[in-house]
Amino acid sequence: MRGYDHETYLSPLTWRYGSDEMRRVWSEAEKRRLLRRFWVALAEAQCEAGLVGEAQVADLRAHVDDVDIARAEEIEREIRHDLMAEIRTYAEQCPTGGPIIHLGATSMDALDNVDALRLRRGLDLLIVGLEMVLARLARRMEQEAARPCMAFTHIQPAEPTTVGYRLAQYGQDLLLDLHELRRVRNSIRGKGLKGAVGTSASYTQLLADSGWTAAQLEARVMAKLDLDAFAVATQTYPRKQDWLVTNVLAGLAASLHKFAFDLRLLQSPPIGEWSEPFGEKQVGSSAMPFKRNPIAAENVDSLTRLVAALPRVAWDNAALSLLERTLDDSANRRMFLPEAFLLCDEALLRILRLVEGLQVWDGAVQRNLDAYGVFAATERVLMEAVKAGGDRQALHEVIRERSLEAWAALQSGGGNPLRDLLVQEPQLTAHLAPERVAALLDAHTHVGDAAERTLRLAGEIHAALAAMDAHA
Repeated sequence: MRGYDHETYLSPLTWRYGSDEMRRVWSEAEKRRLLRRFWVALAEAQCEAGLVGEAQVADLRAHVDDVDIARAEEIEREIRHDLMAEIRTYAEQCPTGGPIIHLGATSMDALDNVDALRLRRGLDLLIVGLEMVLARLARRMEQEAARPCMAFTHIQPAEPTTVGYRLAQYGQDLLLDLHELRRVRNSIRGKGLKGAVGTSASYTQLLADSGWTAAQLEARVMAKLDLDAFAVATQTYPRKQDWLVTNVLAGLAASLHKFAFDLRLLQSPPIGEWSEPFGEKQVGSSAMPFKRNPIAAENVDSLTRLVAALPRVAWDNAALSLLERTLDDSANRRMFLPEAFLLCDEALLRILRLVEGLQVWDGAVQRNLDAYGVFAATERVLMEAVKAGGDRQALHEVIRERSLEAWAALQSGGGNPLRDLLVQEPQLTAHLAPERVAALLDAHTHVGDAAERTLRLAGEIHAALAAMDAHA
């Protein structure tokens, strides 16, 4: 087996990004163990059909975990066929069972069923990771449900919202992603046993006079693998399945990207309300010792940007697979399928740490409310003054003029004078007492039912996670 170290190219996904568990799913050793599991299931079913002997099956079972990649690579260099090299390696270890390995099958009967198993295992790991993020996020939503802060539209101050309600937007997206991941995971199918072009002709020939049909053999093998099969296939399972998987991963990546991007914006000092956790000895910049760059959030956005590009490759594989198959999907599938899973895996790990360590700075939240909240609260003043008998159009113009004066003062570097201007405005005080105008201009309570909606969504998340745990 070749030796790999940092003197040769290694993907960052080999060692830098992603969990050991996800790397194990997509490892060569695990792939080959699953191939052997497939061949054992095939031999067991063929034994039940009277085609092979018990001793042959027992021999295969005894060596199912004796993967020898070095030997397989040695054989592959000679014969230039990776699956046949693995079969011959396995056969060398099994003097009794070796002659019947892969009986009746074509390469993709083995490989596509194994890939389906790996897709499902990978989705299971991502689902667990997303559930952990959602559980932590729901708790943060509950903690911050009623804390008022400025909301921004067009990256401009708008009206107040609450910190919890902002978090709830990410929670809602991620809950949708969880449902989609579950749906796609539960729809994963293998190729089954359908042979070179999908007609099961080889199995039909093999089973002649056995009393078994090809469909019965397929059902038995797939039951042993605990995997459903597509009703029809060509030489491969429909490559549409790969697109569905990468598409749902890209959807998850979009939700994670938005959370991280918003955090980066909110960490910028002009807003300064949120920041990601920063270690006591963490270095923010090699040149500027004072820097606290949002590197974790930036990393999430970098990783998820790559995930967004991968569904196009899967789309091409599905759309451009000519007739019963071409091999132009094989090389790229070795790369983009594990990449999509490992990238999302790493992004979830980082988002989990961001949610858990998210810092909300009271001073900055209050500063922005004081500076900009009063503009939004003029809506309340206008409504109450009109209810008290004022002319809506005339009062709207007065508030507009005073607001422009206040914006000019802010842009000149001063404080916001709008409260004082309106408290002293005769056209308003003719309908509302000055202290009433001042009270209405307090934006802290101008958040509608944000807190209630936040808590309700947090409850939905908790309920969805509990239901999924019970079902599992």
